[in-house]
Amino acid sequence: MFNSMLIQGFTQGFGIQISKMVGENDSTKLKQSITNSVVLSAILSIILLVGMQLIINPAMHILRIPLEIRDLSVTYLRVIFAGIPLSVAYNILAVILRSLGNSKTPLNAMIISTISNIVLDILFVVGFQWGVIGAAAATVISQLLSALYCFTQVKMIAVAKINFKNIRPDLAGAATMLKLGTPMALQNMIITVGGVVLQSFVDSYGVIFMAGYIATTKLYGIIQCAGTAYGFAMVTYTGQNRGAKQIKRIRQGTKSGIKVAIISCLIIAVLMFIFGRQLLGLFISGTPEETQLAMNYAYDFLRIMSICLPILYVLHIIRSVLQGLGHTMITMVSGLFEMLVRVGGAFLLSLVFGERGLFITEILAWLAADIVLIIGYYISMKKIENTSVCHNDNSPSSV
Repeated sequence: MFNSMLIQGFTQGFGIQISKMVGENDSTKLKQSITNSVVLSAILSIILLVGMQLIINPAMHILRIPLEIRDLSVTYLRVIFAGIPLSVAYNILAVILRSLGNSKTPLNAMIISTISNIVLDILFVVGFQWGVIGAAAATVISQLLSALYCFTQVKMIAVAKINFKNIRPDLAGAATMLKLGTPMALQNMIITVGGVVLQSFVDSYGVIFMAGYIATTKLYGIIQCAGTAYGFAMVTYTGQNRGAKQIKRIRQGTKSGIKVAIISCLIIAVLMFIFGRQLLGLFISGTPEETQLAMNYAYDFLRIMSICLPILYVLHIIRSVLQGLGHTMITMVSGLFEMLVRVGGAFLLSLVFGERGLFITEILAWLAADIVLIIGYYISMKKIENTSVCHNDNSPSSV
């Protein structure tokens, strides 16, 4: 989980600079930015590959993994981490495609990866009886297929073709990309840590509550899909308009994005209220009494989450706009506030409201991030607009 968050953060940061170069309509700088992103991603994959392999055994001791499953866990992780370069390859290729305006190919690649993972899991685990090695191998091969699919599309784009014989070091460009990508990687890590801490509170309330909570978090991945997609679109849209110096279009796009997001939230909320119990039932099992108790927890959490979904979707939109503007430090700070509220709220609200306090904590974490992001958005846009006015005032008048 942690390595995937790092990979996504860095590669998304690299994509911000690529989108900006698209907006500036400078093919030379665009090609250099794409080259920088590929080289930096290759270096990142090597560092993560070596680093993750080295920490596996110490992590087993720190996490106190039971001895009877430790060898299997180590084997599984070694195979999964061996696929890190493939994960990096998919992510950077997907980012390049999105930055150039192609969001369909990354989606198709994910569909290919998901389907192939399921098929290979059945083949390797059930058919060949390879156990955890088979499950890990299925994941790695599915990553390979998604990366290859994206590569076939990227290589057809003239500006994205890289001649490694003619690569020249561009330290300034690489530094800019790292400056954008590092805060985003840290932001993802911070949010993940907050989630891990919150999960420890969830576990303390017993198996039934944990089953209900996990069932809702599985649906959470589905109901936030549209918000994530809008976020990807807004990063590219903002970056390209930033490069083209179309500041008014960024404001207009942000307003339109929020409107579309809220409408989507209303539709999703209605669907969850109508079909929520049936969907949750797919993830809950046990005796009738246990199932009913877990369902009560799960549906309660789902209703709270559905009602408050606009808070999360606004978070995705505003955060992505700020990232597209290159202000990734602000988004990292929002991630820090999100984590602090998630951890602090889990401790305090659980004392007051019991298990339900953990549901409220998740919403408050979104809200805390929103407050930081909205303030950051208005300050950032004001600075950009003032800078733009000053440049126009100082430009020579035509005769």
